[in-house]
Amino acid sequence: MDSDERINEPAVTRWTPSTIYPDMWVDPDDDPRETDAEIVDERGTLLDNLRYYRLTIELKCEGLDAEQMARRSVPPSTMSLLGLVRHMAEDERHLRRMAGQDSPRIYRTPEDRDGDWNGAVADPAVVEDAWRQWRAERALTDRFIAGFTDLGTRPGGDAQLRDILVAQIGEYARHCGHADLLRERVDGRVGQ
Repeated sequence: MDSDERINEPAVTRWTPSTIYPDMWVDPDDDPRETDAEIVDERGTLLDNLRYYRLTIELKCEGLDAEQMARRSVPPSTMSLLGLVRHMAEDERHLRRMAGQDSPRIYRTPEDRDGDWNGAVADPAVVEDAWRQWRAERALTDRFIAGFTDLGTRPGGDAQLRDILVAQIGEYARHCGHADLLRERVDGRVGQ
């Protein structure tokens, strides 16, 4: 990005609606990720972590229009919040591929391995499609996981279901960090 491009960028001021902690996304009592449910086992811990990070992606995109969702981070990156939603839909499918299911790619192709990011354009229909795909893939993943009682099961022959879940949680956690920075760049909103 050259200096002329930076001069023409809209000014962004950091902010949060939180009244308790100035570095939090929302006040703890208003955070939909927090529950009073007691988690007592490994499966519950893994599924709750997956739920938490999925909700974080949704929160980071909340209230944005198509242009804001598609706004890129900084050149040469093609990363955007919209691309992130598309990428995570692909990753939900990848979880099932790791488990041996035939789950063709949604956005990526042999010609465009970054189709999830490159196709993230400021079009309301593209945004709607990304959310629909992501939610559908999440539901399929959840049904797949529910089909196994033993986390030691090797549904694809190699990796145990617990390892597949840990990898998925790690992927979400990594991209939630990206979402923090992307959202702050869009409108200045900060938070955990």
